[in-house]
Amino acid sequence: MPKQAAGCSHRAAPVHTDPGEVSVLTALSAVADPVRIQLIRELAGSADWTRSCGSFDVPVGKAALSHHFSVLRGAGLVEQRDEGPRRVNRLRREEFDARFPGLLDLLLRTDDTDSE
Repeated sequence: MPKQAAGCSHRAAPVHTDPGEVSVLTALSAVADPVRIQLIRELAGSADWTRSCGSFDVPVGKAALSHHFSVLRGAGLVEQRDEGPRRVNRLRREEFDARFPGLLDLLLRTDDTDSE
C-alpha cells in the first residue's frame, strides 16, 4: 500500500484525464447517461469547487455516484479535489469546450425536452 502524507485523506486522490486526450467516443459515451447529464448541468450552474459529491440530488446510491464521477473525470469533464472529508467538484468547461466546441452548450440547453 502506498504511503500517504500526514493529515491526508485515507482515500486515493482522484485521477484526471486531460480533455485533449479524450476521444469523441469517450466524450459521447460519458454524456449519454441521464444521471451524468444532470451532474453536468448542476455543476454548470454552480461556482467552481462549491459542490461536494453528496450535494447532488440524483437517484443513485453512493457507489453508483462514485462511478458516474469517475466516468466524467475520465472524459475530461470534471475535476475533483479533497477538502477535508469532502470531495468537491468543478466542471472543466473551458478545457472541454476547447476539445469539443459546442458539445456542452448542447447538453446545457433547457429549451427542449430530454427523451427518456
